[in-house]
Amino acid sequence: MMFPLASIARGIIRRRFSIGKPADNAFSRTEGKKKNKRVKISKRAKLNELRFYRLKAKKKMTSPNPEVRIRYKLEKAKRKEAWLIEMLRKFEVPKAPAEIYDPEILTEEERHYFKRTGEKKKNYVPVGRRGVFGGVVLNMHLHWKKHETVKVICKPCKPGQVHVYAEELARLSKGIVIDIKANNVILFYRGKNYVQPKVMSPLDTLSKDKALEKYKYEQSLEHTSQFIEKLEEELEEYQKHLVRYKKAKEDTPKDSVINI
Repeated sequence: MMFPLASIARGIIRRRFSIGKPADNAFSRTEGKKKNKRVKISKRAKLNELRFYRLKAKKKMTSPNPEVRIRYKLEKAKRKEAWLIEMLRKFEVPKAPAEIYDPEILTEEERHYFKRTGEKKKNYVPVGRRGVFGGVVLNMHLHWKKHETVKVICKPCKPGQVHVYAEELARLSKGIVIDIKANNVILFYRGKNYVQPKVMSPLDTLSKDKALEKYKYEQSLEHTSQFIEKLEEELEEYQKHLVRYKKAKEDTPKDSVINI
């Protein structure tokens, strides 16, 4: 059976340039596969690469030049600091929108009465190394079931941190700060129109485990920052020492040649 030349040519053009059909190019498919395909590195190559970096680091650590050693430690510490800051960002909880409520105004007599009452009572809530998290606010509400006041004992606590805790707990619990003592004890009053909330642990707080994890990262960041400051001071002192040594060398007169 013979086909006309015009229809054969039309079919070739359609197949070649995808006229009237969705594009189905073999070359584009193979190119896409190549892009998606990852470059596999052998285990031996990975080990060799790690060995190379370890030897490079060892050379810097055992270098006879003190500046090389200090700069290597400083770079390493700064990388760790950046990583810790990035990790701490994961623990940031967006604050819930502020609720509109009528703040109660206490007279001096009422404030004095609640202060004396809170000091006499033994009920307290500890704030430890985890800081303020959902469990602390929950315990405050549980104490407020039977008592009007509650003590919040902050240990360990850095200088000035007790005021930050007081402000944060007042926001989360809607309680009133009666007094902040020198031994890092905060006295809270629940309020005259206190109604126990349905959700006693606020949603914009961390859990117990997450709070501990955050504390560990914060401690590590604090020590790393102190170490960086120490290294920067060492580097500055070494550079000053070099300047003094060069100046002293230039000032000393050259040995005169003794003619016999």
